[in-house]
Amino acid sequence: MIVKGQKINDRYEVRKLIGEGGMANVYLGYDTILERDVAIKVLRGDLADDEKFVRRFRREAQSASLLNHPNIVQIYDVGEDDGNFYIVMEFIKGQTLKQLIKKRGKLSVPETIDIMSQLTDGLAHAHDSYIIHRDIKPQNIMILDDGMVKITDFGIAMAINASDLTQTNSVMGSVHYLPPEQASGKGSTIKSDIYSLGIMMYEMLAGVMPFRGETAVEIAMKHLKNPMPSVIKANETVPQSVENIVLKATAKNPKNRYNNVRELYDDLKTCQDKSRANEERIVFKYPENEYDSEDTKVVKSIKDDVKAKTGTAVKSKEVDVKEIEEDEYKDKKISKFTKVLIALVGVMVFALFAVFIIFPAIGGNSDVTIPDVSGLSVGDARKKLEEKGFTVAEDVEEDYTDKIEKGLISKTKPKAGEKVKSGARVIMYKSLGSKDLKVADYTGKDVDEVRKELEKHNINVNIEKKDVENKKDYEGKEKQIIDQSIKEGTITDGDTIILYVPNLDKGYPDFVKEGWSVKEVQTFCQENSINLTVEYEETNDYKEGTIISQSRAADSKMITNANLTIKVAKKKKEEPAPTPEDNSTNSTNNTNSTDSNTTDQASSTN
Repeated sequence: MIVKGQKINDRYEVRKLIGEGGMANVYLGYDTILERDVAIKVLRGDLADDEKFVRRFRREAQSASLLNHPNIVQIYDVGEDDGNFYIVMEFIKGQTLKQLIKKRGKLSVPETIDIMSQLTDGLAHAHDSYIIHRDIKPQNIMILDDGMVKITDFGIAMAINASDLTQTNSVMGSVHYLPPEQASGKGSTIKSDIYSLGIMMYEMLAGVMPFRGETAVEIAMKHLKNPMPSVIKANETVPQSVENIVLKATAKNPKNRYNNVRELYDDLKTCQDKSRANEERIVFKYPENEYDSEDTKVVKSIKDDVKAKTGTAVKSKEVDVKEIEEDEYKDKKISKFTKVLIALVGVMVFALFAVFIIFPAIGGNSDVTIPDVSGLSVGDARKKLEEKGFTVAEDVEEDYTDKIEKGLISKTKPKAGEKVKSGARVIMYKSLGSKDLKVADYTGKDVDEVRKELEKHNINVNIEKKDVENKKDYEGKEKQIIDQSIKEGTITDGDTIILYVPNLDKGYPDFVKEGWSVKEVQTFCQENSINLTVEYEETNDYKEGTIISQSRAADSKMITNANLTIKVAKKKKEEPAPTPEDNSTNSTNNTNSTDSNTTDQASSTN
């Protein structure tokens, strides 16, 4: 058993359990040599003695280690230590796509296309390496905080050329995303992953899975028989071009699907183009209820056949032959195929019915009591229920409760103490803790971490910038919370809180005090897309070329294409010195002025 603090291979220190699955448990670990966090996947102890599971577990590592793509989780190491088979991989900080869908419900069309584009890019790389995932579902897709998508858990990936490990007759993976060919026992191809991608795309856009039921058999039958529901009816914002992608990816007949993931990827890239705005609903080339490997055959009419054998034309009066039209023949053939298919499915249903219902009834285990597994971990609760003979649902539901610690099983459906038939299906619920959340003082903490924690409680978090007096004090602290809209009390599901971070948007420098040159200001304005006007002012108070004023105040917010005017000192022109000729002219003027005065005085005397 793996415990906290234990070292695997004298290198990987186990920190805590972060996930439990049907085949392996996942731990947060620390690589003491490379000094980094890692995820350690350890095969469950009760399966370590099973050679089949060990081979399958090792195959996951061998398959995934061949892949090197940004949208696929990277494998670092694989080995065995003291009977524990382990895989060391990169540690992903984020949430699963399933958690995102549960939290948000329907995703937007652009968001869905972005996620699908990353998935198809990564999966195409795996297919190019001859590796089929075979378990594509939202639980195996991680969404990082920056929007990067990672495909995880190639636990049942199949190397195409490893025929000795292929289990053609076994149905593997989650039944909610199970391709019809796998449900009918025909094995997997790259088109099987495409079908699962299409089901997952529907779930992202609609917020629910297309086929649901009480039992795995019921759901599998719907994948085989029921037509794909319209995603547009579930989400009116979805254009027809996008629904066509879902329909083509989830075609029951593989011949109607995309030939490869690259085709799906290319279709995603253009589905929102204006040229596809009026696209019509897709019409399949091949029948949807005939998905064997043979093409539909066209049979000659009976008249032509008789003519070919006899060498002469047959008169209608002598031989009354009814011509079977091509469409009529196809319908008859399809009907026959459907009967065969239903018979095969019936055998499967009867086998499962016998295993889970008839055989337990013969053994006398008709009524058993649901045990109380509340307070147990997911893995321990699953083990206890399975030991009692129950079928435990793969997906664990979640609910809020202040009675059970967060992360532990809070209840089951049917509930504990209830008497049911042996082999009944049980759904487990995991506690999310109390629905009401006490507001803490978040100042000084990282805004992304706080937002992530609050969103787990379905709290709406808005992040806004707030002006600070000295921006230099907050350099490198752009994501540090400096204030919050709710400072005390409790908040509950659906409430909104605003977290404030420092506004460190770049402002205008003080060109005057800092002594910028005109050339430096011109370069600054070019880099920040600001329209600069330079005006010159004649003055002897400043050195020529000095910036003496600016139209935008220092530290004021910069806006793209804003206008900025600076005034630059220009040396004042000096007045020229007077010449001798100018002095002579001035003397003459002075004499004339004296004579005039003398005349005026004489006139006054007279």
